[in-house]
Amino acid sequence: MKMWVICTGLLLLANPAFSASVFRCIDTAGHVTFSQQGCPTDQSSERQQAVNPKPSSDETVRMATTASSTNHGRKVGNDVAVVAEKDDGCGNRVTGSERRSAIISKSIRAGMTRSDVESALGRPESTTSTNGRDRLRFRDGKGQVRTVSFDEHGCVLGKR
Repeated sequence: MKMWVICTGLLLLANPAFSASVFRCIDTAGHVTFSQQGCPTDQSSERQQAVNPKPSSDETVRMATTASSTNHGRKVGNDVAVVAEKDDGCGNRVTGSERRSAIISKSIRAGMTRSDVESALGRPESTTSTNGRDRLRFRDGKGQVRTVSFDEHGCVLGKR
């Protein structure tokens, strides 16, 4: 009987916590971090209750609330600011949609990279290099040979 009481007491003490209290910390730049230990003194803090339902519990999880129209004094809008443009190494002479269309139709355009050409035509049959420029030779299923020349940057040669 004494053992049963001790085991029951231990089981009640070992009950896992289903929620925890976390701190939402916002620094002067507006970066948000979450911590269980609290926030530094120079950051604003907000205590939040973190609740994670156990798997397959059929409990619905509330969606996050939408942000307000201002964010620490800064106006939040729907404007998109482009900070940088992706550079393919060939001067972006071929746009993404042109590249996809060329690969699908197995045509080669000036400014495509070597990986683009291999996506369109497969692995080259042979490769030759002269003065830093590569020339790849491809053979299709009908036995026709196709040669593609690349410049020193690995881009398909063509009129600039």
